[in-house]
Amino acid sequence: MRDIDDTQQPLLEHLIELRRRLLYCVAALLLTFFISMYFSKDIYGVLVHPLAVAGQDQVIFTQIFGAFFVQLKVAFFSAMMLSFPVIATQLWRFIAPGLYRQEKRALLPFLLATPLLFIAGASLAYFVAIPTALHFLLGYQGDLGNSGVKQIAMPDAEKYLDFVMQFLFAFGITFLLPVLLMLLERSGIVSYEQLKGAWRYAVVAAFAIAAVLTPPDIGSQLLLAFPLVGLYFLSLVAIWFTRRRRQATEDAETTEIAEA
Repeated sequence: MRDIDDTQQPLLEHLIELRRRLLYCVAALLLTFFISMYFSKDIYGVLVHPLAVAGQDQVIFTQIFGAFFVQLKVAFFSAMMLSFPVIATQLWRFIAPGLYRQEKRALLPFLLATPLLFIAGASLAYFVAIPTALHFLLGYQGDLGNSGVKQIAMPDAEKYLDFVMQFLFAFGITFLLPVLLMLLERSGIVSYEQLKGAWRYAVVAAFAIAAVLTPPDIGSQLLLAFPLVGLYFLSLVAIWFTRRRRQATEDAETTEIAEA
């Protein structure tokens, strides 16, 4: 009976710690949500700036509650991004006590690189990919032959927001490819040799992913596919360096043990 009690106590402590970390995450999400809700119009103004540059000076909503839902979505997406550092920190503090020192040193750079890579991908989408896609898609306005009828764009506010967020998250998440590949290699799921040998398949997969996640214009697809291919080869270089360094460290530790 004593063995059962001794086994249950650590589990209870872990559950209490998990609840505490989750409460911090929820509190951070709620706080940033209400702050973002207050500034939602200003944030949405930033998101529609590429549309204004493309020559559109208005958006519409076709339902009575459409504008309200747009503000909710903007606030939620902003809250997710703003609260991510807190959520990542709480996740790290929960799992870190169960890791060895070497594992902490291995995982911490990935945790720090994640928001930087996401921001890099989202910035590429906002400043390059979205304006390119809008220039292409809005180019279909104008006269319909000799019919005397003009075709004009009247973007819906909510659908435009979905369009922008699709770009931002697609580019941001795909830029996390180096983190994913290095974690897979570090955990032993795949090896450097397997990744190196599969580079042709990776190139094809990059173009397929770009075709799915972007509008049907070739410019937007290439803007996502080429960085994906580059990130894949960059991941191979990073894995090669980290594996050499890891092997050198292990050899040094083996030599120290043998000399002792």
